[in-house]
Amino acid sequence: MSGRKQNKRGSVPRLIDQERGTILKKWTGRLPVALLYPNTYAVGVSSLGFQLVYSMLNDFEHLVCERFFLPEDPRVSLRSFESGRPLTDFPILFYSISFEHDYVNLARLLLRGRITLFAEDRNNSLVSAADPLIVGGGVATFMNPEPLAPFTDMFLLGEAEGVLPSLVTLFNQKLKTLTRSELLLCIQREVSGAYVPGLHVPSYDPDTGRLCASIPAQGIEDRVRKHSVSNKSVLRAAHSTLLSPAAEFSDLYVTELGRGCSRGCRFCAAGFIYRPPRLWDADAVVEGISERGDNVKRIGLLGMEMASTEELKTLSSYLLESGCSLSFSSLRADRISGPLLNLLGNSGLKSAAIAPDGASERLRQVINKNLTEEDILRAAERLAGVGLYKLKIYLMIGLPTETFDDLKEMLELIKKVKIRMLPVGKARGRLCEITLSVNCFAPKPWTPFQFHPFGGGILDSHDEGIAATIVKSLKDKISFLKKALRKEANVRFNHDKPDNVLFQAVLARGDRRLAYVLARMARDSIPWKQAMRKENLRPESYAVYQYAREDYFPWNIVDHSIRQDYLWQEYQKSFRAQTTAPCNTKVCRRCGVCGD
Repeated sequence: MSGRKQNKRGSVPRLIDQERGTILKKWTGRLPVALLYPNTYAVGVSSLGFQLVYSMLNDFEHLVCERFFLPEDPRVSLRSFESGRPLTDFPILFYSISFEHDYVNLARLLLRGRITLFAEDRNNSLVSAADPLIVGGGVATFMNPEPLAPFTDMFLLGEAEGVLPSLVTLFNQKLKTLTRSELLLCIQREVSGAYVPGLHVPSYDPDTGRLCASIPAQGIEDRVRKHSVSNKSVLRAAHSTLLSPAAEFSDLYVTELGRGCSRGCRFCAAGFIYRPPRLWDADAVVEGISERGDNVKRIGLLGMEMASTEELKTLSSYLLESGCSLSFSSLRADRISGPLLNLLGNSGLKSAAIAPDGASERLRQVINKNLTEEDILRAAERLAGVGLYKLKIYLMIGLPTETFDDLKEMLELIKKVKIRMLPVGKARGRLCEITLSVNCFAPKPWTPFQFHPFGGGILDSHDEGIAATIVKSLKDKISFLKKALRKEANVRFNHDKPDNVLFQAVLARGDRRLAYVLARMARDSIPWKQAMRKENLRPESYAVYQYAREDYFPWNIVDHSIRQDYLWQEYQKSFRAQTTAPCNTKVCRRCGVCGD
């Protein structure tokens, strides 16, 4: 028997007692599968993709899937969330990873679970709980799986709806008869989107030490095509299946309005790796929201800025009639009007966020954001007009071609936003507040800015210590903004740490050698810079390297169908501050995803 757990009552509530939607299945006659999220429960249970895979795996009657999260207390033993079993009870381990900073957490999870960390050290026998098969997935692996490749027996590159059924069928047929290497070879050949790192050998240039090729085993394709589902009827309009007051976004029922984005912002991986963008119709979204349960009233919408006016009308009417409140990450400043404003005004929210990203109008053309100053000012005024008197503005620093003049323009924009918002808020008896949230730019694979160094400047990555120079320049920019805004009433300022973003850029552009850095960090509890020195690696070789048009990337093993030449052309257009129109899948064939 199996089913979703209902709430229990007890003297001391446990996380599992507070969670709604937990799936509990008996183990007898079923294949145990562990699903790992390399972060705390609060973060992992909030991940929509993680929830989707959890539901899909448990939909297979012959599987029992239980979750593992990284305990916040290092003294707490690692046990499955559902039944409290150790990781060594599971012959199949799936992990889902979305962010580069969780890479080291994956190594920590495996070590705490007493799992052999490196795939090459696992026994080549029948897969068993004593030496499980480790399967990686999640958006970070779609971008660049290589830093995690030495830990991973195989990756699933693509949407779970398209790849999980065939993989589970193959497990059912072959798991008890083939050795690990035989099984992995069979999976590589038969499952679309499967990537077995052990069947590809990296080759490094003897002079520069840079990765220059990945050599496949005989009969294996040199690249792995990411599996995308073209048939919308196969895809789920993903929505929350688990709710918990301990989640990062407490008891928030989240649903996606689509996947991908047509805008093509040159720094944003999601706008490229999920091509072609697919938007669900409003009825499908409403159907998903209707499954939330009568007592759930907080609704989070993902991809809200891409919805059409008609879809927003339908969603607005449904949410208002259902007495639901609305939540979202950020809004597209040039889409805040009509039905969306009505929905926001009736949502009970007091705050909203918009993301100009570029500090100046010129920089917003460089990054292909296509937002004017007037778009931003009008959005701020309209949001204040419907009662959202707290406005967060997201900004990136360290973008290509950025200067202090661009930052000065952002400071002037903040003052203009205040001027537009304050009278509107005052008329409603509210004092408007602005928060400027500053994040450092890190180049991401599969974007036009994949060619560009971390920190924005074109520098010589062979210079010792150049990464430290870049970090200092970013800190100087943060200090400049902070000082300038210190005397501005009702304006707050927060920022990330440039050193942390440098490591993110190293991992984003990394190759397999970084797995040994991650292993040292996890085993020895040492900082990343010290671990890199012990492995004779330099951050400059990854984060600060300026790629040329025809260079080989560590992430070239993945095939997103996007032509590298197209990304290079977009990169060159950024230096001329030339914009590109949003992709229109009916007529557009620029990037290669939709064919020639």
